[in-house]
Amino acid sequence: MTNPAMNDYKSRALTEADAPAATDLVNTCYIAETGAPVVTKEEVLGEWRTPGFHLATDSLGVLTPDDRLIGMLEMWNLGEPPVRPLLFARVHPDYCSQGIGSSMIEWAEDWSQTAVENAPDGARVTLRSSTNVVNEAAAQLLANSNFSVVRHFYRMVVELDAPPPEPVWPEGLMVETFVDTEANHRTMYAVMEEAFADHWGHLPITFDKWMHWTETDPQYDPSLWFWVRNGDEIAAGELCRFKMTEDPGLGWIDDLAVRRPYRKRGLGQALLLHAFGELYRRGQRKVGLGVDASSLTGATRLYEKVGMEVVRQIVLYEKELRPGAELSTQTIDD
Repeated sequence: MTNPAMNDYKSRALTEADAPAATDLVNTCYIAETGAPVVTKEEVLGEWRTPGFHLATDSLGVLTPDDRLIGMLEMWNLGEPPVRPLLFARVHPDYCSQGIGSSMIEWAEDWSQTAVENAPDGARVTLRSSTNVVNEAAAQLLANSNFSVVRHFYRMVVELDAPPPEPVWPEGLMVETFVDTEANHRTMYAVMEEAFADHWGHLPITFDKWMHWTETDPQYDPSLWFWVRNGDEIAAGELCRFKMTEDPGLGWIDDLAVRRPYRKRGLGQALLLHAFGELYRRGQRKVGLGVDASSLTGATRLYEKVGMEVVRQIVLYEKELRPGAELSTQTIDD
């Protein structure tokens, strides 16, 4: 890193021994933004052990002379094909405005040149990062580095003051609780990949990565996974968790996916109400999820219809590294 301000600090790749310090750093940054910690050491290690991610080459830590971790950067490029590196960086609030963030972006752009070289011929390659809309300093830093806003995402939450309405299932369709077997995981993965191919910006991920994230998630509970069956065919799936690290009183819907042939029949609403009801029976009085604010499938309108409201906004930034053909989903046919 060439920024003279970095002469006061040390930098190196992160190691698993840094997990406690990295967890503290991430949580300190989020507490400054939202008032609550968001991650545990076990979750950090689970992410770092994702197939295809290598701490030795894909991370950077910035430390004070006495070895206190004050900045960290992770570079992710796990989509298939790998044409969209994602920059995840955090700087301790006490060390902002000292050139650390801009130096990490410089490092990330150097790292991303390998992604450009490895991308398919003729494919557009972009570097992305995201920030909470309240983090004006991060927004300015990205803008100064020639990133542009490309999308907004919402966190939406519903308050459950009473048991939610019972879902009404389309004729012939039946909801089932997921049974934890490898064959069922492969089926659920296929349903999710097929449905989310209609999600803006989607690039496929491999089954081994998807399974790793499931197996290392301390909140994974197959009794909160559901799918909807039409005879021998799976029409839709829903992956929930009882609580969030950030808010143990918040139930969460990680993914809700309805395959194209079964859309516009009320199945998405039925699955939402089913999740609300199950989480309510288990004691939760709030349920949340994340959604593309301009969802290509109209998901935002559905969530509003069942009483969910926006409580947080995330801004996605992008910088083009190489022009070419866009390989991720941008639009869908009706």
